Amino acid sequence: MVRKREKSEYLIQSVSNACDILESFSLDEEELGINELAKRLELNKNQVQRLLATLEFRGFVERSRLTGGYKLGLKIFELGQVYTRRLQIFKKAKPILEMVVKECNETAYLGDLRGEYVVYLMSEETSKPVRAVSRVGSRFMPHSTALGKAILAFLPEEEIDKIYPEEELKVFTSNTIKTKSQLKKELKEIRERGYALDMEETEYGVRCIGAPIFNYTTKVIAGISISGPVTRFTEERIENELAPTIVEAAKKLSQILGFDIGAKIKEKVGEELL
Repeated sequence: MVRKREKSEYLIQSVSNACDILESFSLDEEELGINELAKRLELNKNQVQRLLATLEFRGFVERSRLTGGYKLGLKIFELGQVYTRRLQIFKKAKPILEMVVKECNETAYLGDLRGEYVVYLMSEETSKPVRAVSRVGSRFMPHSTALGKAILAFLPEEEIDKIYPEEELKVFTSNTIKTKSQLKKELKEIRERGYALDMEETEYGVRCIGAPIFNYTTKVIAGISISGPVTRFTEERIENELAPTIVEAAKKLSQILGFDIGAKIKEKVGEELL
């Protein structure tokens, strides 16, 4: 019988020690020296010095020229901002998703792109008994989903090429986009009309409409979508009701995240540089 290893057996001690150093700082103790950290963590001085040198090189701590002590560095702030923004988009997206469900009574999703996958982060369910299966926590290749294609459409072309280095794409149904050339052609169409479609491209019997979310930097950061059975997602309903609803919802969430202000600032700066 193979013994199951405890999680603690996978720990890398030097990484754990580096985390202990970072966790030693607080609002009451914003600056600490090598001797104090060595004593507190019961590590030898040379070991602490090497760990601090590594953390300083990566920007996680900074050394004071006046005292020689160490403080948390800019990289900690940057990571904190990433986490804070993610919490903010959850909080701000919930009423938008609720509004979408109220207007069309179909399941609405929020998701983003992580590496080569689109990940569904939250949803609001329809009250109808026949519905698309909840995708929260699931990840899919973006070229087969409306939410994923809505994000891809507003990324630089070099990022598309990184996600899809090969011409042939993974196929999930007979409707899935099969080549990168076809994908780029559709992404151009998405940019022109403002929303993306998944016409049974991920799974048979399910259709989706997605739109991009932009933040104050004017970059696409996420997407929202609605999905449901083909029987309710007719082409006429998509064009006249569902697509306008999701586009308006995406526009509102982008505005809440500062997109309009950011776009105006970017435009103004561009004018001044001309």
